[in-house]
Amino acid sequence: MTEITSYAPGTPCWVDLASPDLDGSIEFYGALFGWDVPESENAEQTGGYRLAARDGKSTAGMMPQMQEGQPPAWSTYVSVEDADATAEKVKGAGGQVLAEPMDVMDLGRMAVFADPTGAVFGIWQPGSFAGAEIVNEPNTFSWNELNTRDPEASKSFYSAIFGWTSRDMDMGEAGTYTTFRLAGSDEEDDSIGGLLDMRGRVPEEVPAHWLTYFTVDDRDATAGKAKEMGAEEIMSMDMEMGKLSILRDPQGAAVGIFESTRD
Repeated sequence: MTEITSYAPGTPCWVDLASPDLDGSIEFYGALFGWDVPESENAEQTGGYRLAARDGKSTAGMMPQMQEGQPPAWSTYVSVEDADATAEKVKGAGGQVLAEPMDVMDLGRMAVFADPTGAVFGIWQPGSFAGAEIVNEPNTFSWNELNTRDPEASKSFYSAIFGWTSRDMDMGEAGTYTTFRLAGSDEEDDSIGGLLDMRGRVPEEVPAHWLTYFTVDDRDATAGKAKEMGAEEIMSMDMEMGKLSILRDPQGAAVGIFESTRD
């Protein structure tokens, strides 16, 4: 079990779901991933926010939509040393502040932004809570992918904010795929996220966004179970490294699942 107690600054550390039907989402993901999603002891303070756990370890958050017109979506949060300083960097690099830095009790400090291409992401300055306590295991999140129609602008922006470097990979018929790494890291297995050029791959009406992937033991079985519970399989792909599918859950949020085929 890959248990995490801290994250290097610049590393995606948390994901959460904003749902128009929280009870429905809890039922769906609880059945799909075997999560336990109890009510929070501080429900009034946290707006109904809940922690999903696998084997007693926090792996994701789930909450009701906070604003009218907010789309159902999974959000990615990146660990930072200073949320306020990061917000200033975002403003200076052409991003938009959607939620100014704020304290979340003693757990940490957060903010939410939109990058220059419109993709929404969050940051987390840890207090008593570092982020997901278990990752890269079945039924936990393992990958965070930026889908954008302006890869070069996106690379420049996230490099300015987090110091990320990028590497383009030729995926043959699937085109070029970009991986992000922390500053100073160039090892093949040190990727902390990816970038997909949406042009020619995703319908024009789909805006730029961050997509969360969860590892599963069996992609086909998980996708089949999800469809039985009302989800839609948007696409699936088999690659050398594994099998993936993108689903639209019954509440409308897109989510990825991935089965590794590497030993």
